[in-house]
Amino acid sequence: MSVLDHIKAASSYIKSLYSGSPKIGVILGSGLNGFVDFMKVDLEINYADIPHFPVSTVEGHSGKLIVGEMGGVNLVVMSGRFHYYEGYTPNEVVFPIRVLKNLGVDMLLISNAAGGVNANFNVGDLMMIKDHISFAIVNPLLGKNFAELGLRFPDMSEPYSKAFIKIGYEVASSLGIELKEGVYFGVTGPTFETRAEYKLIRTLGADAVGMSTVQEVITAVHCGMTVFALSVITDIGIREEENVITHADVLDAAKDAAPNLALVFKGIIEKIKSAS
Repeated sequence: MSVLDHIKAASSYIKSLYSGSPKIGVILGSGLNGFVDFMKVDLEINYADIPHFPVSTVEGHSGKLIVGEMGGVNLVVMSGRFHYYEGYTPNEVVFPIRVLKNLGVDMLLISNAAGGVNANFNVGDLMMIKDHISFAIVNPLLGKNFAELGLRFPDMSEPYSKAFIKIGYEVASSLGIELKEGVYFGVTGPTFETRAEYKLIRTLGADAVGMSTVQEVITAVHCGMTVFALSVITDIGIREEENVITHADVLDAAKDAAPNLALVFKGIIEKIKSAS
């Protein structure tokens, strides 16, 4: 079976359980599952039950596809994602993005926990991703290209929608939430960066670094989706005296910032609904 057959099989299974037509997809990163509390949940599907779907193995990722609505908008939410460092291939990491597209999703909201390399950031800050640097990850489009999924050479000049970024600022301002803006540097993980690596990443022009998101965004753009992404800054690796980082610290910081992130996502979805 080809990847196209796998996508169709996974989509067909989900459609057999849920008859809605979601236009917006949401990916929740480590410790950021609180967004679901704002939804009217119709159905939760364990990843393990979906044909050909990977399974989350990392603490803080619940491993469920959640479908429902928020403010009259049909949503499909990935509560937990997949990472290259878990041993999955890039194609497996981004398989759910292609399934979401097949379900009808054309707008994707992504969240993640990231390390700050901009010394002006603080733990708990929310950073809108305006661009990313992908040189340190494996591109998920390597190999045979299927025209049904997208172009062989997709343009990446605006991977994160400028229109969405504008809406993000408007929503955050109305809520009294400060948003930072910056460049996200994707790495494979699973180790946190050395002090020298943090400095190098900053020198290369990034403001935050993380082990997810970039492969998802490349694939979403390849599929023709519009993307908005927020990072929760969970540690400041650029500060040498604070450079001891644990996953537990990341989860704690993400949990503290999750309510504001959820409010921004909720506001964006409501604004999109009112404009449609």
